[in-house]
Amino acid sequence: MTTNSEMPATPGVLLAGGLARRMGGGDKPMREIGGRTLLDRVIDRLAPQCDGLILNANGDAARFATFGLPVIADEVADFPGPLAGVLATLDWAAAHRPDVQWILSAAADCPFLPRDLVARLHQVRIEQRAQLSVASSAGRTHPVIALWDVSLRDELRYALVAEDVRKVGRFTARYRVATVEWPAVPLDPFFNANTMEDIAEAERLALLDDDA
Repeated sequence: MTTNSEMPATPGVLLAGGLARRMGGGDKPMREIGGRTLLDRVIDRLAPQCDGLILNANGDAARFATFGLPVIADEVADFPGPLAGVLATLDWAAAHRPDVQWILSAAADCPFLPRDLVARLHQVRIEQRAQLSVASSAGRTHPVIALWDVSLRDELRYALVAEDVRKVGRFTARYRVATVEWPAVPLDPFFNANTMEDIAEAERLALLDDDA
């Protein structure tokens, strides 16, 4: 849990609701690099920064029992993508954490996330008076890795259900967004594993990561 008293309490959600088609199905975050699962590495990065973590995943929640995290499923049917996981989390926060305004979302297959992720996203959000704060590296934004205002949940629900908005960037473009850049050398902290080739690359990158 973060100890920075100037930063608002910020629970984090690890988005693991995808179908992993490019890996032949299954749970991408359960793949291993360096003898540890991707999910374990993401938890290690985010737990010290967040006021609690939850996991967004569909199907039998028992398969994640060893991680000791609350597991919430998408509320919108037919796997509409990460926005459904964000919506489920914002609804969860409204019901179970009415004391918080902000939620961090992150992909559960990004093993090298920055250890200053939450602090910097908040810092720039405040400086720019933004409604959302999104990570970026190498000139490319990563809209799944972001701070979300819980008050946006009804607008997000309408976008998903009534407008069939699936792309995160299409939704966030409606708001004032703070973009926070991280260096991509010696490795991109937002590298994510989508294919078996990516897993092999992650094994190599882990050797370059002093914090791995």
